[in-house]
Amino acid sequence: MPSPSPKSWRVLRYTQPQFAKQVAALNRHAEPAASRATLVAEIISTVRREGDAALVKYAKKWDGIDLPKNGLLLPSRTPKPEPRVMAAIDYALKNVQSFSKLRKPRNWTRKNREGAIVGEKFDPIERVGIYVPGGTAPLISTALMTVTLAKLAGVREIVVTTPPPVNDTLVYALRTAGATEIYQVGGAQAIAALAYGTNSITRVQKIFGPGNAWVVEAKRQVVGAVAIDQLPGPSEIAIVADDSARADFIASDLLAQAEHGTGSQVLFVTPSAKLLAAVESELAKQAPLLSRGKHLTDVLENGSTLILVEDVGEAIGIVEDFAPEHLTLMIKDGRQWAAHVRHAGAIFIGNYSPVAAGDFIAGPSHVLPTGGAAKAFSGLTIDQFFRRTSLVEYAERALLRVKPHISTLCEVEQLDAHARSVTIRFEPEEAPAPKATT
Repeated sequence: MPSPSPKSWRVLRYTQPQFAKQVAALNRHAEPAASRATLVAEIISTVRREGDAALVKYAKKWDGIDLPKNGLLLPSRTPKPEPRVMAAIDYALKNVQSFSKLRKPRNWTRKNREGAIVGEKFDPIERVGIYVPGGTAPLISTALMTVTLAKLAGVREIVVTTPPPVNDTLVYALRTAGATEIYQVGGAQAIAALAYGTNSITRVQKIFGPGNAWVVEAKRQVVGAVAIDQLPGPSEIAIVADDSARADFIASDLLAQAEHGTGSQVLFVTPSAKLLAAVESELAKQAPLLSRGKHLTDVLENGSTLILVEDVGEAIGIVEDFAPEHLTLMIKDGRQWAAHVRHAGAIFIGNYSPVAAGDFIAGPSHVLPTGGAAKAFSGLTIDQFFRRTSLVEYAERALLRVKPHISTLCEVEQLDAHARSVTIRFEPEEAPAPKATT
């Protein structure tokens, strides 16, 4: 990879005349390109019409893989990787389980003020689909951060789709986490198959997992046929740092997200001109030493912004508008500043909290909102694998207490049948008609 020059990334400074306008453009929301939406709609329609044949055709076209129609489902064998890899997978798996157990929803009931019993019950979804990206790298961590939650929730059928060819270690991680079916199908066509079904793939009730822009758009289009978790797309990071931070740490964190490649976004904001210059120097120094040169170059040139601001408060305001998937705070009083941040998928505090720790080991799922969606969405959690049902049980006396209020509200809404369904319960029963005599 050629050494990046300072021109490889965009630098904004608060002293520039167009600074406010340039920063305002970072306040974004996800919106699909019209051409992509059209093509994805065509892919979905083709899969619905042609089923497995379409999946085989698209695997050949985009993955360069010849798949037989009966070869979409991977065999149940689980190849074992070397012991150190199994140990790492097991360690991460246990952390994810421990964290998610704390969020597992529990049934509850109580009496409300008129004495009726109200509550909630939570049932695991019976059949879910999980998309695990592939192609440039076997995302073992994504398997652990998604399938593990479904298994712990009690989902019986956990269906995974991932692009071919499927890495053996990924298969091991998926099986270990609890996948019951693994199909070597990727892209928008995989989402269509999960949503509508084919001869080989039975449709699911809800789809989870991150993906590229095509996968995200497909998930958006199938809402209604199925439920979805969110629309997590290409990876992104925003870092706010002051002079208490180390430039080499910052550059390494930016590059860690940039190596995901096309579509990824990296943002660095600081009130220190000295630190900004040092980070630029570290980016140019570290990037050529890394193996994924093409991916790094693409993101550094097209998805990287470094910003000099007047103070940390202004920096926090910028990243709030940006609403990043990952936010790293390498600043004094990082915990206190974190309390003021509302729009971020996950917050990493301090010089020794790299996003990689959250991606692989810490425990919370790394499936997080991207593209500014953190203003409205939260990251993946175990409760999303449950279907919630409310419970209501009124005794006669409790219903009598609220009968006047229900009647009043029904009158306002002009729903007399609703009102009648309550008042009829307190009217005397009609005496049975006398039997006719002959």
